Amino acid sequence: MAIGALMLARLVVSQTVLAIIAAAAGLGVVLLAFSVVGVGRRARRREAERVAALTSRLEARLDEFARDLADATGQAEEERRWRPFLDEVAESVDLDEVLKRTLEAARRLPGADAALISLETQDGPPILAASGLPAESIELPLYVPRGRGGEEHRSIELSFRYADDDAAVAPEGDDEEPRIHHGLGVPLADSIGRLGFLTVYSCERRHRFGSDELHRLEQLAERAAPAIENARRFREARQLADLDALTGMHNRRFFHQALEREVSRARRYDRALSLIIIDLDDFKQVNDTVGHLAGDEVLAVTSERIQGAVRTADIPCRIGGDEFAIILPESALADAHLLFSRIEDAIASAPVGQAQALGISGGIAELAKNASPTDFFDAADEALYRAKHAGKAQSAVSSRMA
Repeated sequence: MAIGALMLARLVVSQTVLAIIAAAAGLGVVLLAFSVVGVGRRARRREAERVAALTSRLEARLDEFARDLADATGQAEEERRWRPFLDEVAESVDLDEVLKRTLEAARRLPGADAALISLETQDGPPILAASGLPAESIELPLYVPRGRGGEEHRSIELSFRYADDDAAVAPEGDDEEPRIHHGLGVPLADSIGRLGFLTVYSCERRHRFGSDELHRLEQLAERAAPAIENARRFREARQLADLDALTGMHNRRFFHQALEREVSRARRYDRALSLIIIDLDDFKQVNDTVGHLAGDEVLAVTSERIQGAVRTADIPCRIGGDEFAIILPESALADAHLLFSRIEDAIASAPVGQAQALGISGGIAELAKNASPTDFFDAADEALYRAKHAGKAQSAVSSRMA
C-alpha cells in the first residue's frame, strides 16, 4: 500500500515537472514569436525610412533636372530669338545699315536703353553711331578701361560725360530726360586688329549688366566686326570709284546719282533745288600754250577753289574735261547766283597754276515741278551754252525750267 502511494506521488511529481517543462517551452515559443515580430517591424520601418529618403533624393534630383531643363529650354529659346539679329548684321554691305542693325540688336539686351558704336580712324576723329542716346545733353563719350578679362580686357566699363556736370548724379524727375548710369563695352576686332568699341548703356541706377549680357554682347561684336570692316572697305572702294583721280572731286557717275537722289528728295519734301554747270573759258588754249601737264594742274587748282567756295550742303563734281557741276539742295536761283559769283571771284582772284587768271561761264537752273533729272541737267547745260555764246565770263539762267 505504501509502495503504491509512493509511486503515485512520483508520477504526480513527474507530470508536474513535465507540465512545467511544457509551459516553459510554450513560453519560449511565444517569446521567440514576439521577438521575431519585433525584429520584422523594425526592419520594415528602416526599409520604409530608406525608401522615403531615396524617394526624397530622387524628387530633389528630378526638381533640379526640371529646373535645368527649363533653364536650357529658356536659353535655347533666347538663342533662337537672338540668332536672326546676329544674322541680319552681316546681310548688308552698306556701312550705315550695318551700324544701324548692330545698334538695334545691342538694344535688345536686357536693361540696354542705349547703344553706341565708336570706330577708330587713321587720321581723324572716331566714327560714331548711336541709338537711344540723349545727344543734346551729352558733351562727349569717354572710354575708361576697367577690364573684366585680364590684360586683354574682354570688356570695359564706360562712363559718359554730360555738358552739365551735376546732371549725371542728379535725381531724376518725371519731367527730366533719362540719364545714363552704367555702361558695358566690348571691343570690335577682326583678324587685323581692333576696330573700335560696341557699348550698351542703362538708365537704371541699380542695373548692372551681368555675364549673360556680356556673353551676348561679345557674340554680337564677333559677328558685327567683320561685317563693319567689309562695309567700310566697300564704302572706301565705292568712294574711290566715285572720285575723280585728278581733282579729288566727285565724278560724273556720282553726279548723276546724286542729282537723281536730290531731285527725288526735293519733290518728296516740296523743297527748292538748283543746279550750276561751270565751264572754264578758253581752256584748250591753256593746254596748247603750257601743255597738258600744266593744264592738269590748272584743273586741280580750279577744283580746290570751287570746293573752297561752296557751302557744306552743296555737292560739287567734275563731270568731264574742264566742266564742273554743283548741286544746291534747298536753294533757289538767288542762292545759285550768289554761289556762282563766289566761285567766279575765287578763280579769277589769282593765276591758276601756270596759266593766267581764268574766266568761267555758267548755266543755272532751278528745278521745275514736273522736271526729270535729265530735263533738269539739260536745262542747266542749255543755259551754259547760251552764256558761252553771249561772250563768256558770265552766267545765264535756263528758261526751260520756268
